[in-house]
Amino acid sequence: MSAPFISVSELAALLDSANSADPVASMAPVVLDASCVLHPAKFDGDYRRDSGRGLWLEAHIPTSQHVDIPSQFSDTSATLHYTHPTAQAIADELARIGAGKTDAVVIYDTTGGLFAARLWYLLRWIGVDVRVLDGGLAAWSAAGQPTVSGENPVPISSAPWTVSTSLDAWITKDELVDRSESDARPLVCGLPAGSFAGSDPSRYARRGRIPGSVNVSSRDLFDADGTVKNDGALREAYAAEGVTGAEEVLLYCGGGISASASALTLVELGITAVRIYDGSLEEWSADETLPLALG
Repeated sequence: MSAPFISVSELAALLDSANSADPVASMAPVVLDASCVLHPAKFDGDYRRDSGRGLWLEAHIPTSQHVDIPSQFSDTSATLHYTHPTAQAIADELARIGAGKTDAVVIYDTTGGLFAARLWYLLRWIGVDVRVLDGGLAAWSAAGQPTVSGENPVPISSAPWTVSTSLDAWITKDELVDRSESDARPLVCGLPAGSFAGSDPSRYARRGRIPGSVNVSSRDLFDADGTVKNDGALREAYAAEGVTGAEEVLLYCGGGISASASALTLVELGITAVRIYDGSLEEWSADETLPLALG
């Protein structure tokens, strides 16, 4: 599987080759904009989200499509906001928007990279050749690459295809509840320090963290311009919390979004044995029988 990130120059070269007479060189990737706006909580239980489609209409990479993760790549029948759909449902949605089984996919967003990471994790789960544009649209624009506004032509759907492989990508609440104190696998929270400590307002039922977890904020793994930090800085950030990759890494956050960015950076380091608790604090905090740690 490809490295998880693609640079602006690499993507630009692939898109420039789309008109090549060489049928191999002309296989440009499907480019998806996964922008979604998740507003900071002003008080406990304050959950506000807006589609990123308006941002895409303002400016986007030529040929890209906007996809809405909550409605297109989540289980809309579930009670939690971002519950992952079945592997086959993901493949069916990809085919509907024109991505075939052998197509490469590049994802970006304009809202900090977390939603691009979420879609990357879902597509990686089902074996798609997928990468995230390092730095997103901001990096693309800063490099002088063109953007367009308004609608793009409606993509032609690809033939339906069947998922033939999937990774062990998820861990459930019950598995975490049954996790013993001697379990050597690190449990990493990707939320900011204030959310981890319970000092900041929470979007969810209760403040705090899952006991026994450590904190590596996924936002701190990216530089101010939105590009991923170098491998040395990433390793240092994880190693400071005892995460070396010697054991499988278990990840959570508020609703599976920041945890996906954690997974993205771990895979960048070659640490591929990762699983996400998809329900994360949204599910855990709603169960009053389960403990949460503060401070």
